[in-house]
Amino acid sequence: MENLAERIISGGRLDREDGRKLLEMDLEELCRVADEIRRAFCGDKGELCTIVNGRSGRCSEDCKFCAQSCHYHTGAEEYPFLSVPEIVEEGKRNEAAGIRRYSIVTAGRGIHGPDLEHALEAYRRLRAETGLALCASHGLQTQEEFRQMKEAGATRFHANLETSRRYFPYICTTHTYDDKIENIRRAKAAGLEICSGGILGMGETWEDRVDMALDLSELGVVSIPLNLLTPIPGTPLEGLPPLTEEEVLRSVAMFRCFNPTAWIRMAAGRGRFADGGRKLFQSGANAAITGDMLTTTGTSIAGDRAMFAGLGYQI
Repeated sequence: MENLAERIISGGRLDREDGRKLLEMDLEELCRVADEIRRAFCGDKGELCTIVNGRSGRCSEDCKFCAQSCHYHTGAEEYPFLSVPEIVEEGKRNEAAGIRRYSIVTAGRGIHGPDLEHALEAYRRLRAETGLALCASHGLQTQEEFRQMKEAGATRFHANLETSRRYFPYICTTHTYDDKIENIRRAKAAGLEICSGGILGMGETWEDRVDMALDLSELGVVSIPLNLLTPIPGTPLEGLPPLTEEEVLRSVAMFRCFNPTAWIRMAAGRGRFADGGRKLFQSGANAAITGDMLTTTGTSIAGDRAMFAGLGYQI
């Protein structure tokens, strides 16, 4: 394990066979080494971001984990695009609470026409009226649409792979893994940074997790959100058991080893850990989604800021 850490810190990168070895390592040692790699590449910098659910429900896609898909009956809240003033005020509220990165998220395959113009106006207003770094999460877009988002003020685009190429058809059939990959490449070509990760605990194997970590490394994403499945009643995955704490910690450490320079960002499901997931940020993770808009985090901005400070992170 020490040789593997030295190899990564000196510039080497892992392959699929290395990933299999990580699965056999002692967990405590793996987490310690992942944290060492995090410090070597990222120092003690931590990042907290928040999202606003800009448009909710009635999504045309059939992702089996999602409460907002029109294919399932979950009772999820449905509403059209929030007004620009509502989005801007939410951003200002989060900035006042100490947040520096903010994302507009919309349900649906993508945004085009009037909805795209609406989002662009929100980004322009946020850029003019706040000091927030702006992220966009709107599904499948053209390169020209990505360019417009960047011009309006967005600096990063969020587009999860969700899982491995092998397992993806079991999770979604209305778009493909290649659709995801090409979308990310278009966003990068337009000059946007990429935030892309997935959901752990959807029935995937350990090899699926290794493959997703490797694909994210090859894509050069700068931020990797890791969600823990929160089974939603009414979705096809409602009956899946939660991952154990040990499985989550091993997954986080493994993603760090494959992606030594990225923000490993804990997202949905983190609230099941004690102290907001303190152990996760000693096992390779160094970023988180926080606040009350993504209800499955179960955390607060003030609580997360205090936790990060207690661990010696500079936000």
